[in-house]
Amino acid sequence: MQATTLALIGAAGGVGTTRTAVELAAMGARDGRRVAVVDAAFTTQGLSEYVAGRVEPDLTALLTDDPDAALSAAAYPLIGAGDAARRSGSAGAGGERDVNGDPDLPGRVDGVPARAPFERVARAKTAEAARKLAGRIDEAATTYDAVVVDAAPAGSNEAVAAATSVDRAVAVRPATVHGHDAAQRLRGRIADVGGSLDSTLAVDRPGTAGSGDAVDRDDTDGGGSGAVRVPATDPEVAAAPTAAKGDDAYARAIAAAYEAAFDTSLGVEFPDPGLVDRVTP
Repeated sequence: MQATTLALIGAAGGVGTTRTAVELAAMGARDGRRVAVVDAAFTTQGLSEYVAGRVEPDLTALLTDDPDAALSAAAYPLIGAGDAARRSGSAGAGGERDVNGDPDLPGRVDGVPARAPFERVARAKTAEAARKLAGRIDEAATTYDAVVVDAAPAGSNEAVAAATSVDRAVAVRPATVHGHDAAQRLRGRIADVGGSLDSTLAVDRPGTAGSGDAVDRDDTDGGGSGAVRVPATDPEVAAAPTAAKGDDAYARAIAAAYEAAFDTSLGVEFPDPGLVDRVTP
């Protein structure tokens, strides 16, 4: 049985799509799942900042120079939740890299990042390479329990491949009026290439006020269901993944976002708030 594949597609640049992908994957691992985060944002290559050690080979190499290599050759442990020494990605028995990630998580998270020079990135952005990317996403689905694809706004071959080859696609937008408008435009672009959006994540940025509710029922972004509101968190890479532990509002929102994005239920339990928490405005 193949895993569900999910594309997180930024409605605009800099909205926090990569960070949200990392946090969703960590929440899945917190629930005991093996989750892969596949980088389909070749221009920004943001996912590479969240993996440990040297990235060689990367995903673009598997799409261009080394198409016969297994996807695991470009899978690396995510950093941020545990001791860096335990996340070194050193080779284990049989020469395979230890990609177990945070040993405190019941599951595991692997990142499959893009980190390449411009020349190889250009070759990885062709239509032929996009078809190979779709195949790599399918390959991940046979190895992991869930797959999250980090995709840039639909406007490149790799973004189109990500949006149209997955089981579910979710827009990530700022939790602002402009973000709502950007999500509407993204919905139209995805429809133009034969895809559709299943839900929306509205992300607060640091310094903005949150709604206090995980689901913004008044803002459907045209999808027929509430947009999941994700409060702001520490934007530093070293702070990620915040959702791997803790029971604050951010972790709870990421859990709600995971369930909405994958259309599933998690077994992660959060303690009920105390009386003081319930009555505090």
